[in-house]
Amino acid sequence: MIFYLIKKGIISLKKNGIKFTYKKLISYINRKKHISSLSKHIHLNNSEKLFQYNTKFPKNIKISIITPLYNTPRKFLIKMIDSVIAQTYYNWELCLADGSDIQHEYVKNICNDYSNKDKRIIYKKLEKNEGISDNTNIAIDMSSGDYLGLLDHDDLLHPSALYEVIKVICYEYADFIYSDEATFINDTIILKHFKPDFAIDTLLSGNYICHFSIFSRKLMEQAGKLRSDYNGSQDYDLILRYTDIAKKIIHIPKILYFWRSHKNSTAFYIDSKLYTINAGKNAIIDHLERQGISAKVESTKICSLLYRIKYDLIDNPVVSIIILNKDNISILKKCIHSIIEKTTYNNYEIIIVENNSIKEETFNYYDELKIFNNINIIFWTEKYFNYSILNNFALQYSNGTHLLFLNNDIEIITPGWIEEMLMYSQRDNVGAVGVKLLFPDNTIQHAGVILNLHGLAGHIFSRALQNVDGYMGRLHFVQNMSVVTAACMMIKKAIFKEVGQFSTEFFASWSDVDLCLKLRSAGYLNVWTPHAEAYHHESKTRGYPNTLEKKRIFEQEITLFKEKWGKVLEAGDPYYNPNFSLNRSDYSLK
Repeated sequence: MIFYLIKKGIISLKKNGIKFTYKKLISYINRKKHISSLSKHIHLNNSEKLFQYNTKFPKNIKISIITPLYNTPRKFLIKMIDSVIAQTYYNWELCLADGSDIQHEYVKNICNDYSNKDKRIIYKKLEKNEGISDNTNIAIDMSSGDYLGLLDHDDLLHPSALYEVIKVICYEYADFIYSDEATFINDTIILKHFKPDFAIDTLLSGNYICHFSIFSRKLMEQAGKLRSDYNGSQDYDLILRYTDIAKKIIHIPKILYFWRSHKNSTAFYIDSKLYTINAGKNAIIDHLERQGISAKVESTKICSLLYRIKYDLIDNPVVSIIILNKDNISILKKCIHSIIEKTTYNNYEIIIVENNSIKEETFNYYDELKIFNNINIIFWTEKYFNYSILNNFALQYSNGTHLLFLNNDIEIITPGWIEEMLMYSQRDNVGAVGVKLLFPDNTIQHAGVILNLHGLAGHIFSRALQNVDGYMGRLHFVQNMSVVTAACMMIKKAIFKEVGQFSTEFFASWSDVDLCLKLRSAGYLNVWTPHAEAYHHESKTRGYPNTLEKKRIFEQEITLFKEKWGKVLEAGDPYYNPNFSLNRSDYSLK
């Protein structure tokens, strides 16, 4: 095997070059990290079983497992049913609607045999195959549970699945629940999907929730059952409709569902069925229409079932780009030039906050900029630097309804960068919007910030190659994040004022992290998009904390941040699964 891999590597080097081969190597290594034995993961020891069997919950809730059958292979069918019977929580029913053809008569025989032995297994042979949605709806009509869970006919549940679900129903009052999952072939897990907590923008980029989804009957009665117009992505459509109205969505960060991959399974053909792709797009469009939002939906380049939404701009508002500057004119020139030369949005202004420059060339350049009607240079006359105060100071000079905080060491790459940010900033429920930032060597500087990563907060995928996919393709689709960097951040002026602007106790670092957490606490979503890119010539102006005074200030702000946000840090980042390492930025497992 090792010689085969070496041979493949040499061929790839000759054909594709170093960068491509390195990317493939990293992808292979990351896949290997997720490979393990299915039997190991689905095992529950006797003491755990006994504890769960004997647990008494305050409510006696029945869960109906809904499974449509169609020509299910014999051994897969038996293992699926056995995985339900093995549940440590007892109050369930398994509703099986069988649309198999006459050549698969054994399906009926197996199910009847199980049903005769266990009355919780309810079986119905359909006169004809009605398709995935209608067959599922028939199984739903057979059910009587307070909650319903969707289980594919060839997949498996962890023995603790329903036990874990009942816990969050009883103690957290959840009406929509989902868990982590794993994909397996034979007895080998080939991929573990550890998910974030509920994140609507991440969900609109692709159905990351998928399995194991459980929902209250009340949600179903309110939003309706599966819709056959969305066959292929019927579960995606259901999840979008139910999470629209759910009162409490809970994610269980444990692998409770095992998705079988074989030549006839959805997992095997996940990116090859055109009707599935189109149904997914239509499910997103339908969701957006319910919200009164107009947009176009297209597939991303890396996967047809990962989507990019191009929202229509509802207005042409003034965007105020705020840039702090002290000397380093070569850096500022590159920044301003890239904005002027590349920006396609036509209604912006640039406000340069001059703070204590001393070089003549700086003021000469300011004079050159006077020919531009949309560039205003304002002067901060105090002899100290405070990042928060200076940006807040610029507010009184801004004409925009949206603010775009920009470091002077940013160089724009994407012409439509403002439009890409404004798509999200214009929404009433969005706070800060950030973009993909690259170091000059085309490695990633910013793809969102994770709480507790490398300490208090860290940049995910830092120093990864620009075109790598990232875990589950994360570097190629829009997602919600707790924090995005203010090196290039857009926010509505009204919302910025509402949450108290930048907190002035943070005058060198952490002000953007603090702002994003204030936004989150106020109920706003923060969004990161990879569809706007810029170079970040990081810390060219102010530098890193490499003097005793800078280090003192840095440590002082860390203490302040911990005091202010200690409980939030302790709770962990909702957009970063607790199964991932906080010591690495590449979504490595603990």
